[in-house]
Amino acid sequence: MPAQPPRHTTTKSKTKKQNKHTPVFIAQELRKKNIAEYLLYMWQMEDTIRAFDCSLPRIRREYVERFDYDEEQKEEETDWFGNLIRMMNQEGCRQQGHLQINKVTLQMLVDLHQQLLASTQFPFYSAAYYKVLPFIVELRNRGADKQENEIETCLNSLYGVMMLRLQQKDISPQTLHAVKEISTFIGMLSDYYHKDKNEGLKF
Repeated sequence: MPAQPPRHTTTKSKTKKQNKHTPVFIAQELRKKNIAEYLLYMWQMEDTIRAFDCSLPRIRREYVERFDYDEEQKEEETDWFGNLIRMMNQEGCRQQGHLQINKVTLQMLVDLHQQLLASTQFPFYSAAYYKVLPFIVELRNRGADKQENEIETCLNSLYGVMMLRLQQKDISPQTLHAVKEISTFIGMLSDYYHKDKNEGLKF
């Protein structure tokens, strides 16, 4: 019997204590609840580090200090960013590219995507994929890297729109429609990822 799609989860949750919305806390929660949003968030942290020239003192002074964190949280944030900067330096990601830990996460999603498509047990996922396929083709025709996996193309489009929103730039209705469909598809993949981790999927 074909597997039913898992219920889409949301990352919005109330926190019991104030000042819980630190990058460390957000990353930990997203990793547990929505792996795709976690990956996009980590990409954003990579770019945040680059915006401060990969300088930990600048990040501490100009970024961490802006928030209402207590001293313990500030130290935790500084250590976390420090580790990311160290890895970016070691892996040659100061200017561009992604950390190996993020590449591994992406590859896990790519592998799961291929398993889901190859199985006859997940028709809902296959239907969602073919629904977004024209948008993927269009993105590649517009200049997206044709060598990258389709999942990476989808995530790059979501990240690009996320950045446009943060910069309060205009987004065309066509792009919003495409991103809505892609977001639904990636959300389904993310839910299957967590279902596989927690319960195990039968392919």
